[in-house]
Amino acid sequence: MKVAVPWGEAGTAGNETLKAQKAEQGERSVTEMIKVSGLAKHFGPIRAVDGISFAVARGEVLGFLGPNGAGKSTTMKMITGFLEPTGGSAEVCGFDVGRQPIEVKRRIGYLPEGAPAYGDMTPLGFLGFCADVRGLKGADRKAKIEAAIDRTTLGGVLYQPIDTLSKGFKRRVGLAQALLHDPEVLVLDEPTDGLDPNQKHEVRTLIGSMAKDKAIIISTHILEEVDALCSRAVVIAGGQIVADGTPAELEARSRLHNAVTVRLKKSALPAARKALADIPGAAGLEEGDGTLTVLAQRRKTILPAVSQALRDTDIAADEIRLERGRLDEVFRDITNPKKTGKQG
Repeated sequence: MKVAVPWGEAGTAGNETLKAQKAEQGERSVTEMIKVSGLAKHFGPIRAVDGISFAVARGEVLGFLGPNGAGKSTTMKMITGFLEPTGGSAEVCGFDVGRQPIEVKRRIGYLPEGAPAYGDMTPLGFLGFCADVRGLKGADRKAKIEAAIDRTTLGGVLYQPIDTLSKGFKRRVGLAQALLHDPEVLVLDEPTDGLDPNQKHEVRTLIGSMAKDKAIIISTHILEEVDALCSRAVVIAGGQIVADGTPAELEARSRLHNAVTVRLKKSALPAARKALADIPGAAGLEEGDGTLTVLAQRRKTILPAVSQALRDTDIAADEIRLERGRLDEVFRDITNPKKTGKQG
């Protein structure tokens, strides 16, 4: 019979069990670096997170998407051991977050919402403090601090109090502490929030360069970031997962997936409208400012037919573009409170 141990408290009775589990795990390779099973968090009658399950493998960059109040930050706090769940469980690198919190925190780098830090410290002092807490010593401590500073381009503000820094630099200080100990798992809540376009590009490039050997979760509301960086996306709304797939799979749910947009002179629009009205596999025709978009039926490819119809009628197009689908449209559709049943 197993005795339930409170979240984060192994207690004397559980110590021997934990030692046995650790010995059994040894140095085994864990493919599922993060595993969430039925995770829930209730605040009174409010179900902030309502029994969600997913896993993240080594080499994956998972985009965690959802509208404000969907439960993204709450989920991240539970995965990292900063918030006790109402139900369910989370594992990091094979270690249970509730039963083995120290083992989990050794393997995880966490950038919380708002990147909190000690405002009266300088970035250099703060990273030194974090290195001490992590148990880094000597040459290894020095090398890891220097690497974190270099990766996040903090060299110009090392000796300024953190409170005096811009929002973007504060964000980078938070990111530096998450990377400091070169963890196997990164949980990053809005890592590019407050950064300018060049800084966002640098951070995305940095995350991409680390993805091969780590499991990374990124909470973001920037759909462009998901498309550019993430190998997979989980969409949460009303505390529940409403979609889980690659960016391409989510784009395929858009009504514009495989549609063809034709840009031409306004004088050619009437003839083009007639030529494209009865394309095989078409689901409809939409007119924009100097454009016609032919919508495709599900799993139908209409680009060759559109091109042929224009050639047959001698209509010269300035541009013919195949639409992949639009994540923003899919996001709005699947997070609609009327569909999730969780209206505010």
